[in-house]
Amino acid sequence: MRKTGVPQEAAQMRGRRWNELQGWLFMGPALLFVVVFVLFPLGQLIYTSLTDRSLLGGGRFVGIENYLRIWRDSSFWRALQFTMIYTLVLTPILMGLGYALALLTVENTPLKRLTRTIAFLPVIIGISSSSLLWYWLLDEQVGLFNKLLVDLHVIKEPIVWFVTADLAFWAVVISITWKVVGFGMVLFVSGIQAINPEIIEAAIMDGAGYWRRVRVMLLPLTRRILLLTTLVSAIGSMLAFDQFYIMTSGAPRGQTFTAVYWIYQNSFVSFKLGYGSALSVVLTLIILVFAALQIALTVRSEAS
Repeated sequence: MRKTGVPQEAAQMRGRRWNELQGWLFMGPALLFVVVFVLFPLGQLIYTSLTDRSLLGGGRFVGIENYLRIWRDSSFWRALQFTMIYTLVLTPILMGLGYALALLTVENTPLKRLTRTIAFLPVIIGISSSSLLWYWLLDEQVGLFNKLLVDLHVIKEPIVWFVTADLAFWAVVISITWKVVGFGMVLFVSGIQAINPEIIEAAIMDGAGYWRRVRVMLLPLTRRILLLTTLVSAIGSMLAFDQFYIMTSGAPRGQTFTAVYWIYQNSFVSFKLGYGSALSVVLTLIILVFAALQIALTVRSEAS
């Protein structure tokens, strides 16, 4: 028995090793991708942030000098504050409208499927194309938006959207809401449709009205998707660049600079690649802290 047991154990050991090797072989391409396109660029970014390298070349090691400079850079903190305000305003709008559209189109009738498709179509448009489209629509001279409002006697004269910071801010919010709201809607629809219909039927039989079912049942049962969508939307808003670059170019007087826009200005306009890298590292850390807090809240809400 002992002689037959040894070959069996050896065969089992070889089988486990082969399974482990297969696992590493399957993971290999993904690991290589992460190393080449994530870890290596991240390491290079951190190293560059410790130099005074210019986009034109050269540079020497300066240690934490760039990070000390960030602490004194009032323009960066003003841009970061503007980015946070933009995130705090846009995220609830996207979540509220997305969930409302999901409630309106959750049934799989032909009309509601068509409505979902129409609402989702802007998501597949590139953000640059979307921003250019809205920049034209909101133009004070040839824009369709102003013409309709004047023709409908809502306003007496065209609105010049990109002269003041407040109007430019809301112009961007409107354009991004139109562009992105369908994404959240689809996620919310999938979450609502995944709920067991018997639970909804039992609530109806118990006399629960529509809004009570939404508040007491649908919202808690789709909480994970709500938190996930909020996280994705908030991070996307904190990384906003294209829409402001195309629609406002930071105007007026740099009041619509986002954090990423300020990084772009320093890295590719002023050629301060080392300082721009340090700004990127700081922004990455801020986003990681925000994401960690959001995940912690998600775990705590699920545990309660």
